[in-house]
Amino acid sequence: MDKNANIGALAAKTRSVYEQYGLQYDAERSRLLFEKKWLRRFENLLPASAAILDAGCGGGEPIGRYFIEQGYEVTGIDFAAPMVELAKARFPDSTWHRMDMRALDLPKSFQGIISWHSFFHLTPAEQRATLVRFAQHLQPEGLLLLTVGPDAGEVTGHVGGQPVYHSSLSPAAYQEVLHSLGMTVLDFVPEDPECDFASVLLSRKMG
Repeated sequence: MDKNANIGALAAKTRSVYEQYGLQYDAERSRLLFEKKWLRRFENLLPASAAILDAGCGGGEPIGRYFIEQGYEVTGIDFAAPMVELAKARFPDSTWHRMDMRALDLPKSFQGIISWHSFFHLTPAEQRATLVRFAQHLQPEGLLLLTVGPDAGEVTGHVGGQPVYHSSLSPAAYQEVLHSLGMTVLDFVPEDPECDFASVLLSRKMG
């Protein structure tokens, strides 16, 4: 089996890795909020008390906690049961669902959707399909904040010491897909040195 085939096989195991090692990942996850630059930019474009969807919320820290403490109405989804139960225990007044973002189907829309260090676990084809679901759940002028890759490709990362799949479209492909969904890219910074070298994409649904 060649390298690409190995990576492709790994893509199907992401849920099981988080089911087994997600609590370890949560314990090791930085709470230093190196993401704050982008989180503040996101919220500065949102109305007060906006409804935000945290897609791939994990245990609700630190992203969910940040927005909850800023007074936003946070709904979180994650496909790993231990992660959702942890988020519920930490933040019982917010709404948490065990749901795969690839099958996102909620009876409400949001003014902001964030998928930080989670969307990039999807294959390129799954990302394209999931962007459709995100756009369907965004209100007009709604914001979408994603971490992706610096360019098109598939690589291996780690969760709890276990290998996990990561992929990305090219910046041009994201722009093309989002434009087709009535969205515009506000900014894209590959490997942002001010954000632990995360590649961050911010877009807005047109009114």
